[in-house]
Amino acid sequence: MNRRDFAKLMAAAGVAGAGDIAWGVSRAVGQTRGGTLNTIIQPEPPILVTALNQQQPTLTLGGKIYESLLRYSFDLKPMPGLAQSWTVSPDGLTYTFKLFPNITFHDGKPMTSADVVFSVMTVLTETHPRARGTFQRIEKAETPDPLTVVFTLKQPFAPFLSSFDCTTAPILPKHIYEGTDFRKNPANAQAIGTGPFKLKEWVRGSHIHLVRHDGYYRPGEPHLDEIFYRVIPDAASRSVALEKGVVQLTQWTDVEFFDVQRLQKLPNVEMTTKGYEFFAPHLWLDLNNRVAPMNDKRFRQACAHAIDRTAMKQRVFFGLAKEATGPVSSKTPFHEPNVRAYDYSLDKAKALLDAMGLKPGAGGKRATINFLVPPYGEIWQRMAEFIRQSLGRVGIEVVLHGLDLAGWAERVSNWEYEATLNLLYQFGDPALGVSRSYVSSNIRKGVLFSNMAGYSNPEVDRLFEEAAVALDEGKRRELYSQVQKIVVEDCPLVWLIEQDFPNFIDKKLKNVITTGIGVHDTFGQVTLG
Repeated sequence: MNRRDFAKLMAAAGVAGAGDIAWGVSRAVGQTRGGTLNTIIQPEPPILVTALNQQQPTLTLGGKIYESLLRYSFDLKPMPGLAQSWTVSPDGLTYTFKLFPNITFHDGKPMTSADVVFSVMTVLTETHPRARGTFQRIEKAETPDPLTVVFTLKQPFAPFLSSFDCTTAPILPKHIYEGTDFRKNPANAQAIGTGPFKLKEWVRGSHIHLVRHDGYYRPGEPHLDEIFYRVIPDAASRSVALEKGVVQLTQWTDVEFFDVQRLQKLPNVEMTTKGYEFFAPHLWLDLNNRVAPMNDKRFRQACAHAIDRTAMKQRVFFGLAKEATGPVSSKTPFHEPNVRAYDYSLDKAKALLDAMGLKPGAGGKRATINFLVPPYGEIWQRMAEFIRQSLGRVGIEVVLHGLDLAGWAERVSNWEYEATLNLLYQFGDPALGVSRSYVSSNIRKGVLFSNMAGYSNPEVDRLFEEAAVALDEGKRRELYSQVQKIVVEDCPLVWLIEQDFPNFIDKKLKNVITTGIGVHDTFGQVTLG
């Protein structure tokens, strides 16, 4: 659908509705309970079960359906989720969580401590690349009563309390998944969780309709009656939808960065970049270290010198970003600024390629690499073009290939790629969001967002593990400083940008961004004021 056709559709629909699909805000003026929220999901997720897929659209939408034990504030402190309280033993080994009473799944069955233990110990250790590394540290998991969960660790793990957000540890119903092939379970189509909203309808290519879970355990929540996540592939149409009030919320890359300044002037919306603190999105050029010439660190270092991050920040992201210098974001603890600098220098890049024996051939070409463009919107195509032009200046021909979301995920997770882009979350601690991309124990074929590049360094493995189990913050800082310096020297990936994202929120909406997990949160407290 192009911009003109979409505008005609909205003009015909107005805000009252088109057919039996609600468009715009449908509620009485002054009402604080009820109403319809229209927002965008782009691209359309392949599945809604967050335990099985950790791509951004799945997590954004799935956070309304699935919950975990905890949530996290803007300063990354734990807050009650399904657990109303928790204690930690003095030796840092035993964690006891007390669940809220009267929690039910969307099929009406009660959720108990048995569901928590099943999800954490059985499902997530098989299906989830981050959770696997964390929860394999658990020695035993006990359920002394239906509302109490006790985890005892094999050894201390400093960020354990940061491991229970809805994207890392969603709780699934044991009575549905036990003894089944989790990825092929028919219930995946229903996406049965405990969240304030449940799936009513999914019309592929059009919308995903969530409605109130009347059995929700938090009194008075959710305030909204329903949420429509609209699939609008065209970026211009997404901006028009916001301008016309057809949607009341945009997030992530729903709005193109070049449009942010203009849309900020709209009288009916406000813009914030808050709500991404827990994720601290980190963008890099992902190079398959198994494949020549990417298996030579000099080639990877040459790529790092050939890309002008400052220009990328301004021309592609219009200032909503910061240049990345290594694997740990400067927005999180344990960032080490004193690492090898890959300044923008075509001469240094060419010298490294010359040293490899990659001399310019006909037309100045030294090498050709195939690049899979992530299918997350037009911004990713522009980033890919920027990288193609940048590397082309030093004789590296980049051939761009487009895929759909499922195809891209399959190719990259199965190591069937040479280069792509990746945007990964850091989750407040390197042991949770950083080490997974570099430790050799997480080289897992078929698992997206693991160590897909195939980088392996025993010293890096050792340092990441020591830092994960150390309880003294000073010791952890020292270890993470060492490992960052080694990884940046090895340059398994080319770190590009620490990303900011604009959330445009209709001023009628309240309590949209209330935690450090932002639009991934439940929306149980969101109201139409």
